[in-house]
Amino acid sequence: MADLNSAVTGDRIYTNVALNPTRAVRVPLMVVLLLVGVVLVYAADRAAREGVDRGWFVAVSLSGLFVVRGLHLRRPITLPHFTFALIVLGIANVGYRSDHPTAGFVFLSCTGLILMLPQGSKPQPDQMPRIAALVDRTSEDPIAPFALHSAKSYFFSTDSRAAIGYRTRFGIAVVAGDPIGDAAEFGTLVEEFSEFAAAHGWRIAVLAASPGLTELWRTRAGGHHGLHAIPIGRDVVVDVDSFDMVGRTFRNLRQAVSRTRNFGVKTEILAERDLDDEMRATLLSIVDEWGTGHQNRGFSMILDHLLDGRNPGMLVVLARDGDGRVAGFQRYGTSNHGAELTLDVPWRRKDAPNGLDERMIVDLIEYGREHDVHRISLAFAAFPELYADKDRSRTRQGLYILARTLDPLIRLESLYRFLRKFHSFGNQRYVLIRWREIVFTAAALLTLEFVPRRPS
Repeated sequence: MADLNSAVTGDRIYTNVALNPTRAVRVPLMVVLLLVGVVLVYAADRAAREGVDRGWFVAVSLSGLFVVRGLHLRRPITLPHFTFALIVLGIANVGYRSDHPTAGFVFLSCTGLILMLPQGSKPQPDQMPRIAALVDRTSEDPIAPFALHSAKSYFFSTDSRAAIGYRTRFGIAVVAGDPIGDAAEFGTLVEEFSEFAAAHGWRIAVLAASPGLTELWRTRAGGHHGLHAIPIGRDVVVDVDSFDMVGRTFRNLRQAVSRTRNFGVKTEILAERDLDDEMRATLLSIVDEWGTGHQNRGFSMILDHLLDGRNPGMLVVLARDGDGRVAGFQRYGTSNHGAELTLDVPWRRKDAPNGLDERMIVDLIEYGREHDVHRISLAFAAFPELYADKDRSRTRQGLYILARTLDPLIRLESLYRFLRKFHSFGNQRYVLIRWREIVFTAAALLTLEFVPRRPS
């Protein structure tokens, strides 16, 4: 692809990082040392002319510490960072010479920080056809379709048979979910991405890794990154071939479905790309009722470009009430050549009858039996053991209260109560982090997941 940039690390040439071409220009280490030398000469000059200025030397020391830390992290110095650092250094000089030592101190201290700022990555929505083909070949990964989110950057294996979706923030390369594509390539891909991240001065964090990939990251990349696994929840996957609602276990689900039938609810399943403009406007009006935007936030387990037909293979389940009015809808991504479906975000009118979401899922399961669908992922259940525990210890109660603080952003407990009706909790998912970078990692994860953005 013409817009892909090459980054050289040792004797390996990578051609799949989405970096800004101007920022990717690296400054030789000799030039950096020259800049440091200029600062030291300036320090000697000031000491000779005005005597020792302790505050000034503290600023020089702080700036030097930022440089040393950046070199330790192997961060490349780009031409824009170098240029900006020179400008800031000049401003600091002006501040000191014009009797504004506080401003001079701040700007001089920041010179090293600016010089060693981490490179970022940018979205690669142009890679959607390649990623869609890999998602289609991915099996037994409930969150594989979310690799299509347009905010992601991608790292491909040498033969392009597998890829990792990621994005960088604050020097942290956040990997979303497991790699997609040929599972036989995942081990080598993890190693290559680890080398690639280290060459750009990034530390790695992985959000929502499955058990197998958690171990792979820790063994293949742990030597470089010291990744620690923290369980954050479970997949919820319905086995279409064996699912039924027989027995006391499914009583609540049967009752929810029965209520909708009593209200005359009917459902329809169609491809997202087959929606006409009128129906699309109707469905988006349901989204607008909630005032939260058209899925313009999120990163690891959500898709953007709601209902615009961008993403291939998307299915939509419509539910109409007894008067024929559309009362809600659900959107599903596909993987494994259509044999697996993954629920995106369900939407319903505020006055829709209770049980509408359950009804759409149950009818989709019946549809799946007739269309060679074998697995349907309903969502990701965060901390289900925590919510299921009725006799929490003080520690677990504290964690429960902490989880409740996220309710304004995502109602985890109500989601758990909905999902448990299907009794389909599956594999655990983990976040992999490095404890010493917990502050920057937490900031990267939270901003990627919850800060709204414009779709690419």
